[in-house]
Amino acid sequence: MAELSPTPRTRVRRLPSRASYDRTTIHAILDEALVCHLGFVHDGQPFVLPTTYARVDDALYLHGSAASRMLRGLRDGIPVCVTVTLLDGLVLARSAFHHSMNYRSVVILGVAAEVTDAAERLGALEAIVEHVNPGRWRQVRPPNDRELKATIVLRLPIVEASAKVRTGPPLDDAEDLAWPCWAGHVPLRLVALEPVPDGQPPAGVTAPNGRMHA
Repeated sequence: MAELSPTPRTRVRRLPSRASYDRTTIHAILDEALVCHLGFVHDGQPFVLPTTYARVDDALYLHGSAASRMLRGLRDGIPVCVTVTLLDGLVLARSAFHHSMNYRSVVILGVAAEVTDAAERLGALEAIVEHVNPGRWRQVRPPNDRELKATIVLRLPIVEASAKVRTGPPLDDAEDLAWPCWAGHVPLRLVALEPVPDGQPPAGVTAPNGRMHA
């Protein structure tokens, strides 16, 4: 299906014209962003954790330390909310009230499950590395058995999700259009700068020549 069916939890009620339940839109935002925020309740306390991730088809893969009590809680079936936001610009209106931001965001709700199949676990970790820096997995040492045992990999189906997008200039009220200040929007984007070596490069090894992620 091209569209996800909105649920009472994912249906956008505030400015619903900005909502999208289209899989292509949701996938594109997830594929461009680098960091998600993982929200859940553990031992009666709310938590929000920033982490890297990767999308593979209709699933989001997350990973972390096997020593983490919170990730072990997620493994046991705690409901989770994952949010991703791309900031595209500052919206400067003639009134303070109408200042805003241009953005693309996704919210995914569900229950994550631990990935125990060895091939899927390794594929998920490869996808996370490749999401941050395409082509990197082929260059680095793969994780060994000790590192794999120290890592939890979780899969969250992208079933209950929605996107919200704002673009364009400010929406000033007609009576404010003559107010004597500049109005418009300031585009923003994330760019990769020149790579900085760690000071111990082996002979003949060069810096990445592709985008780190932009």
